[in-house]
Amino acid sequence: MATRQIPMLSLEAAKVAAEGAQEKAKQMGMDFNIALVDGTLQLLHFVRMPNAKLTSIQISIDKAFTAAGHRSPTSAYQNKVFLPGGPAFGIHNSNGGRFMIIGGGIPIEVDGVTVGAIGVSTGTPAQDIECATAGVEAVNAFVKRKSGSKL
Repeated sequence: MATRQIPMLSLEAAKVAAEGAQEKAKQMGMDFNIALVDGTLQLLHFVRMPNAKLTSIQISIDKAFTAAGHRSPTSAYQNKVFLPGGPAFGIHNSNGGRFMIIGGGIPIEVDGVTVGAIGVSTGTPAQDIECATAGVEAVNAFVKRKSGSKL
């Protein structure tokens, strides 16, 4: 076969994820940068809440990029393998410095296939993960409601 189709997150689902993350952010009393990429790692939707750190804009986008590209949460890279002296140290310099090893990027899967990812930044890694998780959960609920519709 010369071609293949890549399942991708839709703009509608990306907005649902962003809304879910924003709701969690409001509950937490914080503002975040929230980025969604599709299955090709391209930015699909972005929200900067009013008091989110300006220096975290690109970080949120790169967290989503990393999570979708490696089909793994960015928090997975917070272990000794990726720290100085570890065999994978320096991976954060790959992809033009876009590879993020800070928690807050989570892949979005539908039927076991990564269709995109969410990246959240401004808080601590734990706060970013909490907010991003709410976005993923919102997409999962959306998929259940639509049952069978394509993202």
